[in-house]
Amino acid sequence: QVQLVQSGGGLVQTGDSLRLSCATSGRTLSSTTIGWFRQGPGQERKFVAALKWGPRHTDYADSVKGRFTISRDNAVNTTALQMDNLNPDDTGIYYCARKTGGFSRSSLDYNYWGQGTQVTVSS
Repeated sequence: QVQLVQSGGGLVQTGDSLRLSCATSGRTLSSTTIGWFRQGPGQERKFVAALKWGPRHTDYADSVKGRFTISRDNAVNTTALQMDNLNPDDTGIYYCARKTGGFSRSSLDYNYWGQGTQVTVSS
């Protein structure tokens, strides 16, 4: 059974950094893709970043490119989202998700989801 357990998040000020982690159980294949999404109040989940497990290919939303970094640790089946130079527009609930196959920026294509973690950036 696949499960994703998230950690990290919190309240920070503009310009600060945060690191989110997502530990996934179940077999991780080279074709596995892990994605991160952000959901603001009353909004749908928006794509933030994704990583393809095997080749470590990455994809980022334009709004976070150069500020966020997605990475993986094979030894513990964990994906991390390092978020630097945060601003209030980054505020929301962050979810990690898992799918088989290539990149997708649509939340509908992901099969398994973490529990979500709140990130709040004050101005």
